[in-house]
Amino acid sequence: MPLSVPGQGRGLLDVLDRRYLLSLIVRKELRVRYRGSVLGMAWSYVKPAIQFAVYFLAMGIFLKLRDTVPDYAVYLFSGIVVMNFFAEGFSNATRSLVWNAPLINKIYLPRELFPVASLWVSAVHFLPQLVVLLLAAFIGGWRPNLAELGAGVLGFVIVALLALGLGLLFGAVNVFFRDAENFVDLITMVATWTSPVLYHWNLVYQEVPRWLWYVYQANPLTAAVELFHYAFWYGAAGRPAVLPGDMQTLPNHLWTVGGVALVVVLVIVIVGQLVFRRLEGRFAQEL
Repeated sequence: MPLSVPGQGRGLLDVLDRRYLLSLIVRKELRVRYRGSVLGMAWSYVKPAIQFAVYFLAMGIFLKLRDTVPDYAVYLFSGIVVMNFFAEGFSNATRSLVWNAPLINKIYLPRELFPVASLWVSAVHFLPQLVVLLLAAFIGGWRPNLAELGAGVLGFVIVALLALGLGLLFGAVNVFFRDAENFVDLITMVATWTSPVLYHWNLVYQEVPRWLWYVYQANPLTAAVELFHYAFWYGAAGRPAVLPGDMQTLPNHLWTVGGVALVVVLVIVIVGQLVFRRLEGRFAQEL
């Protein structure tokens, strides 16, 4: 293949041409991650299980949310798997260039391979959690239709693109300013509480001004979590989930909100790619 000048490639399109190299980096990431580990990939089950148990005990039992949200265990876990995928993908993509500094300094290859590989590893860890969610929902009576399955796919795409776009943006900045990693940690910590993962969205709708509610809905993670709720929780037990009082089960215009979220994350990917390519030529020097 012809030689490429850093910053003059085709960006993410170059990753498609080097799929074999991407697979090698993904396997390398997984081997490094679990080197010397006894449980290995079993950690993909252990960590979410402990996280779920803590949240269910605090929010479901102590704060009694399971009394107002039917099938709260499925509701909670469907949100947790979304946030875990986003947090791991975003965080690792941000650090991927620094972690792979020896490769970047020695040879030229599309730098986007590293954030994409980190996102791919996150998807590998997401799969076991999804299997557990499917089993739990199925035991609870989940019999999905095409609309619910489509909502799950759309939610996954939104989260993946959001993590990729932000990972490209913050990953490029992190090469020059390591403070970016701390900002990412703050974002992932706050994201769980600014999306309806642990609580129902009605609590936000009833307590905040309308303008703030629209800001809350504009968060792509909020749309992704609600799409997962629609996919795996709404039709549990062979019926639409019913909430007490006048509380709505799902927000209005969910598909419209999901479509807007998809457009937003595509814009974020484009912006992240532009910033990444603008700074790419100085990566080797800075690292």
